[in-house]
Amino acid sequence: MKVQIIENAGKPEWAVIPYDEYERMREQLDELADIRAYDEAKRQLAAGEDETIPADIVQRLARGDNPLRVWREHRGLTQQALAESAGIGKSYLSQLETGAKDGAIGTLRALAAALRVDLDDLEPWADVTGEP
Repeated sequence: MKVQIIENAGKPEWAVIPYDEYERMREQLDELADIRAYDEAKRQLAAGEDETIPADIVQRLARGDNPLRVWREHRGLTQQALAESAGIGKSYLSQLETGAKDGAIGTLRALAAALRVDLDDLEPWADVTGEP
């Protein structure tokens, strides 16, 4: 590597390198950042701090299925069990799942906590499947 050192008051202050070498170093740093992010994601999965989401769950959400129902079923919970865990009635949960009612923010937070998802995971997706 060809490096030009520029000094100020007798101390190195700048290192100048050819642009193509700079670009190569930048690409290597980007790749290293990607590797570290991948390693951190793998660590979080192994530690149970994150999870993978099966393709069928993503497909259901993408086609517009109610996220509350999708996550409840994915977690293997009955309406009764989820309702009790969130401190609401089963009939109210049923209305939320069918879209007959919108939930108050406190209720949605309780449901998200019971389902072990982020609050925004309960937001409906826009139809991204391209299907009519």
